[in-house]
Amino acid sequence: MSIKGQIMHILLRYRHLLKGNLKREVIDKTTSIEEQRRDCDKAAARLAKMPEGIKFIEADYKPIHAEWVVPARADEDKIILYFHGGGFVMGNAKSHRGIVSGFVKHLGIRALVFDYSLAPENPAPAAVNDAAAIYCWLLQQSYKPENIVFAGDSAGGGIELGTLLKLKDDGIPLPVACVAFSPCVDMTMSGESHKTRAKADPCTPEGMTETYLDYYVGEGNPKHPYVSPIFGNLAGLPPIMIQVGNDETLRDDSIMFAEKAKEAGVKVDIKVWKGMFHCFPLLAPMFREATEALNEVCIFIWEKLNISSTN
Repeated sequence: MSIKGQIMHILLRYRHLLKGNLKREVIDKTTSIEEQRRDCDKAAARLAKMPEGIKFIEADYKPIHAEWVVPARADEDKIILYFHGGGFVMGNAKSHRGIVSGFVKHLGIRALVFDYSLAPENPAPAAVNDAAAIYCWLLQQSYKPENIVFAGDSAGGGIELGTLLKLKDDGIPLPVACVAFSPCVDMTMSGESHKTRAKADPCTPEGMTETYLDYYVGEGNPKHPYVSPIFGNLAGLPPIMIQVGNDETLRDDSIMFAEKAKEAGVKVDIKVWKGMFHCFPLLAPMFREATEALNEVCIFIWEKLNISSTN
């Protein structure tokens, strides 16, 4: 593990001290979601570093807000449909500008980021329905499935995989590939890492996963495939790459999903990074492991989109 990676791990673990709090945050049903959302947006605005040459263009899509994140000299035909993270209850296209712009700057491909419906006001499968609708809109705009890649982080990773299952059920042509950073795919929390990696995880406050997943499921079935993709019929899905850290409670979500997908005949490339934490590749180029993981993702996408060179 690199020195810079270790430093980031420590900063994340003790970030509560930087806020003047002696104890780590605990999240439960008394925690204000509105306050969480405001803090998320403020932190994004404060910490986001927009790389040069990136344009943000509002998409001509009326049902929900969506925006294009466009690097210089990007191919107009090949795109990423990006599913932002935020525990199913927070986050939006604007708050993810820093993350997505860094990604597309490295990738050289434009991305469309959209504000899917958030829980608890809109529990599952509202977000999946929103995602399926905007993907169908892209097809109506003459974008071809073989030129579209899904990518998402955390909750967004779970939503994108649930969206693939819905699209398959509806008989809609699937995108050529999918990338998931630390996806949340099992609302029943059956993975042992929720317990075994709790102390090692520097990013997940106590009670957060249980609370947010309960909001997302609402009164629905936590094992419905669009809610928990791990319980779906995964046969026929496009090639998938998963990047996940060993030091995160969601680690086993990725491992178990990858195993089930492989058994169903899906081509899955998964890498579990020793000492790494939740969605770490999106912090590239801050430390070596993040840069290496993001490079692997970009190579995977370039290959699937038949791109031989980058900007």
